[in-house]
Amino acid sequence: MDRTAVESRRKASLNTPSDLPSNATADIAGALAALLADTFALYLKTKNFHWHMSGPHFRDYHVMLDEQGEQIFAMTDAIAERARKIGGTTIRSIGHIGRLQRLLDNDADFVTPRDMLAELKDDNQQLVSFLRQAHEVCAEHNDVATTSLLEVWIDETERRAWFLFETTRSAE
Repeated sequence: MDRTAVESRRKASLNTPSDLPSNATADIAGALAALLADTFALYLKTKNFHWHMSGPHFRDYHVMLDEQGEQIFAMTDAIAERARKIGGTTIRSIGHIGRLQRLLDNDADFVTPRDMLAELKDDNQQLVSFLRQAHEVCAEHNDVATTSLLEVWIDETERRAWFLFETTRSAE
């Protein structure tokens, strides 16, 4: 294959057909890309805390965070594919995630189990807010398929935040 043909393939358009107007596709794909970046950030933080958990409740917390991590990771492909289905694009690299993510990383050498769970609770609550914002964008453009997915993810994320909250409550 000659160089011109290779360059032509690299520049090939990803024009996926959609009945949504181009401004709707851009708005929704943009909201989904930021959401995907946050979801990857939350996934990695959840796994980080899962891997570095310690203390008397190690097994319970370790298992809970593993389950939550699996649920968070399951969202990633659906978010990215939804953006592509409507004719948009999505994140392409770790660097792209870093530029878009709104949830903060935690690179501390040691975090107490209680602080880990509290931070994840806060992050899940913040993710709920981002999911609701994305829902508003999708509803504005009458993208009912994406709003439907977001509603499920809002419920799942609220459940994770609830479990994390209850786990950090002091015995009364």
